[in-house]
Amino acid sequence: MRVIVWGINYPPELTGIAPFNAALCEFLAERCHEVTMVTSFPYYPEWKKREEDKGSFFRTDRVNNVSIFRCWSYVPSRVSALRRMIHEASFVALSLLRVLFLPRPAVYVVVSPPLLLGVAAWCASVIKRSPFVFHVQDLQPDAALSLGMLRKGLFVRLLYGIESFAYSRAKRVSAISSGIGEKLHTKGVQRQNIVLFPNGVRLPVDLPKRGCFRRRHGIPDNTFLAVYSGNIGVKQGLDVLVDAGRILESNGTAQVQHSVGAPIVIVIAGDGARRAILWEAINRESLRCILLLPLLPELEYLEMLADADCTVITQQRDTGEYFFPSKLLSAVAAAKPVLSVADEQSELAKAVRRNGLGVNVSPGSPELVVESLRMMASGHGHQAANDLHSVEFSDASRQDSLAEMGRAGLEFAAQFEMNRVLSDFENELKRINASRDSVT
Repeated sequence: MRVIVWGINYPPELTGIAPFNAALCEFLAERCHEVTMVTSFPYYPEWKKREEDKGSFFRTDRVNNVSIFRCWSYVPSRVSALRRMIHEASFVALSLLRVLFLPRPAVYVVVSPPLLLGVAAWCASVIKRSPFVFHVQDLQPDAALSLGMLRKGLFVRLLYGIESFAYSRAKRVSAISSGIGEKLHTKGVQRQNIVLFPNGVRLPVDLPKRGCFRRRHGIPDNTFLAVYSGNIGVKQGLDVLVDAGRILESNGTAQVQHSVGAPIVIVIAGDGARRAILWEAINRESLRCILLLPLLPELEYLEMLADADCTVITQQRDTGEYFFPSKLLSAVAAAKPVLSVADEQSELAKAVRRNGLGVNVSPGSPELVVESLRMMASGHGHQAANDLHSVEFSDASRQDSLAEMGRAGLEFAAQFEMNRVLSDFENELKRINASRDSVT
């Protein structure tokens, strides 16, 4: 079966949608399908092209039996709503041109965002007479409205019109979570056309020996280490961690020198549109309990995860209904407890709470972030998840509590094992191809 996967992100990008696009392509290629990826030149999350890619409009690579057709796109140095639209539109236009010159596939798998790619996919499907699956990683118009990046009006109605058009023309609409699937149904997608295709995780996660990351950055063994890794953008709402750092510094919970053993240290490792803002705030106030690092290569990321006492996942207020952070799975697959900062009704908060994965607090509550970190450090994480009443526990009790959350995380992650998820989706593509063949 010939499959064209069409999306704006692909490795060597390390974070976001790119790794999942690659996992799909390489899995299908291993299963003897002919796989082509149509994508842009790498730019995310730094929003900066590599020097060797500047000035290139098209390029063809072949990696792990996947043909990769790269297309130029405008990449703004400073991201705004308008510039992001131009960025996405430039990719959609040039990639459509590239797709039309490729052989006809059995099916297109089109990854959104960009939302406008759904219109391009319809054009290609009509011309090439091939169906397309519209894979929704993010409900873009809803998220932009909730973040205040767009205001209700004619343009937003146009975006919702494009969204509706793409959903109605797709053979299937796939969602990364059941919550997004339900949201798609409220937008008019028939249930029989909705496919659950979550972002998978590799199991087991084989972590390096403990201690490497702490030694590299001068963090003592007796420090409670909370880590965040990924995009530093608007919808992540990472300012709450900076505010928590201010509280830790002001009340003495965090000492000012790592070398003397700060009881709580927060690591933010990543890149994105708001990294410079966070860097300025951390340095202006000398928040030594927060360590801001670039996006780490895989080995260093795993070393950080091995040394972490908990992982932190944050969401901006009113965005949890529109996207589900895949970083939750990589954290719990490594048996690490989670401190999530998300709306109580968000899918992230529900997953953490219902499955005993850690502690959730509401966005905009740095005091509760600090209190939750203290309680997880003292071994009273489950109480913290319910009523935030602090009780001191022994080191053994603390480790038992965190280990219990870690075991619960492993059980939760098992249902998202990568090969299982990809195999289910492959079967869906086969069904689409079979139904097309029966019609023709």
